[in-house]
Amino acid sequence: MNLNKAIVAGRLARDPEKRTTESGLSVTKFPLATSNFYKDRSGENQEKAEFHDVVFFGKTADVAAQYLKKGSIALVEGRLQTSSWDDKEGNKRYRTEIIGERLQLGPRQGESQKGNYSSNKENSDNQKENQEKEIPVIDEDDEINVEDIPF
Repeated sequence: MNLNKAIVAGRLARDPEKRTTESGLSVTKFPLATSNFYKDRSGENQEKAEFHDVVFFGKTADVAAQYLKKGSIALVEGRLQTSSWDDKEGNKRYRTEIIGERLQLGPRQGESQKGNYSSNKENSDNQKENQEKEIPVIDEDDEINVEDIPF
């Protein structure tokens, strides 16, 4: 049995770059940053960031290019694919990318991600409303209607 599955959630390190192939297929690429938190030998809290190259094709590429930007939160499901080439000096180079199959958009920038514990009733109602909003999941096999996206 074989399994090639990658699931990462993080923030975009750069704005997505969208291109179109000669056949008209949309391709969107972006780096997604994830962080690992740990304590070093001296007990100090440390953070190490990893950067993952993500590529989407088709309708999902269009959605990613339209709604994501640097700093956006996204959850990506896909498969790992490594490509190789020879550089100008003749050295073999490799790049491993996540070929996206599903995309889940995080909250829009500016929306609260942490609970607001204010006793103000209006803030409490806004927090409840934000918690009840569904975050859309986009699957490459789904038919996407831009008007169905809630933002």
